[in-house]
Amino acid sequence: MTEPNPNRTLEAQLHDLLSDGRQVTIATAESCTGGNIAHRITLNAGSSTYFLGGVVSYANSVKQHVLGVPEAILANPGAVSGPCALAMAEGVRTLMGADLAISTTGIAGPIGGTVRKPVGLVYIALATPERTTVEEHHFEGDRRAVIEATTDRALEMLLTAVESPDAPSA
Repeated sequence: MTEPNPNRTLEAQLHDLLSDGRQVTIATAESCTGGNIAHRITLNAGSSTYFLGGVVSYANSVKQHVLGVPEAILANPGAVSGPCALAMAEGVRTLMGADLAISTTGIAGPIGGTVRKPVGLVYIALATPERTTVEEHHFEGDRRAVIEATTDRALEMLLTAVESPDAPSA
C-alpha cells in the first residue's frame, strides 16, 4: 500500500491513497469554497475512480432543494452554521451515493460578515457511513486565503478519514 508523501499536495496525497486499491468514493457540497475542493481533487488524472461529483450550493435554495437542508436550519441558525454544514454533507453523500462527503459553508469575505458571524468563520462537515462530524474554524486573511485554508482543512479531513482503519470500502 502506498503511503501519502507529506511533500506532495493534500489532493495528491489523497489521490495516492485512493489510487492504491482502496475503493472509497467521495462527494463534495461547497458553498464558501465555490467548487475549489472539487477542482483540487480533479487536478489528478484518474480521480474519476473515487470522486463522484460535487454540488456548489451557493444559494440557500440549492442547499434546501438539492441537498435537503431543512428550511428551519436555513432560517435559524442559518446557512453559516454547524447544523447547515452537517445537513449539506449528509445530503450530498446521499445524493451521490458516496462513502465519504465533505461540505463547507462560511463567510470568505471581504463583505458579508457580522459581529456574530465574522469574515473567516467557516464550518466544515465530514459525513461517513457511521457518523457526521463538523468543525468550526476562524480563518484569517483575504477571501482567497480563507477559501484556500478551508479547502486545505477539508482535504486533511478526507485524508484522515481515508487513512482510518474504519474507512469504508466497497
